[in-house]
Amino acid sequence: MNLEALSRDFLRVCELAAVEAARTMGQGKRKHSDHVAVEAMRKAMDPLPMRGTVVIGEGERDEAPMLFIGEHVGRWGDGDLAVDIAVDPLEGTNLCATGAPGAIAVLAASNKGGLLHAPDCYMDKIIVGPSARDVIDLDAPVATNLKAIAKSLGRDVDDLVVIVLDRERHDKLVADIRAAGARIKLIGDGDLSAGISAAVRGTNVHAVMGIGGAPEGVLAAAALRCLNGGMRARLVPTKPGQEERMRKMGITDPKRIYTEEDLAPGPEFLFVATGVTDGALMRGVRFFGGGLRTSSVIMSFRERLIRFADSVRLEEDAKVVVEF
Repeated sequence: MNLEALSRDFLRVCELAAVEAARTMGQGKRKHSDHVAVEAMRKAMDPLPMRGTVVIGEGERDEAPMLFIGEHVGRWGDGDLAVDIAVDPLEGTNLCATGAPGAIAVLAASNKGGLLHAPDCYMDKIIVGPSARDVIDLDAPVATNLKAIAKSLGRDVDDLVVIVLDRERHDKLVADIRAAGARIKLIGDGDLSAGISAAVRGTNVHAVMGIGGAPEGVLAAAALRCLNGGMRARLVPTKPGQEERMRKMGITDPKRIYTEEDLAPGPEFLFVATGVTDGALMRGVRFFGGGLRTSSVIMSFRERLIRFADSVRLEEDAKVVVEF
């Protein structure tokens, strides 16, 4: 068995996590939303014919429910494929809790060693599309990066739209972007979805800048490699003991700058995401009498394939009508 053989199973994993999270949309209970997504994802993965290890998990940084780093998933039978997995069962917990756009359930899988094994800390990052992937520099001034991105796109800086998480830590970054003349879209959560949109033409997003989660960074890197996008990133330990844990996980240089290829080096990996609430690339889960509908994307690096999946699940009722 190769990794491609599990793609349909991983799609179902993300769909089930998204559905359970979507049932809690707008209830204002972010940890509960996260919890039901985590449990749905774990339950769906455990019977799969793989020896899965979670190398990037969500939850330690904010003490949320989690699929923890090092957790074994899958049935672990003799001859089952060894798989490294990065997960975020609900990326955008606040978005789901408030009914805001952009919440997704997401998973990346690779052969052993194909995804960076890193702690759940923060990560400073710049994410761009294919034309700008070789011109960005994490240590360069903001204005320099924006000029380089604009030039690669054949645009002026004031034509650019940069997504930044709306956090106090980004006050200077926001001021620098504005001073350079670019436009800004501040978001409350969901920098993974934003990173993917930066690599897709027609979304009117040209870059993502700032400090977000490292799990989201590794997941974004897997998607970016499939989309030919670019990334520069550095881990940002903020809690006592995180640097020591990084060393135990094999990260000897905490100041190293990573590219998308460093974060997702494997020759074979899959990226799968399902919309929980409506977003730029996928619609959220839609419930109707007798069934539900999900919108997902599946990316295969080895196959150079990006597939959008629109799925309808029906209850056992012959009178259910499917709407287009």
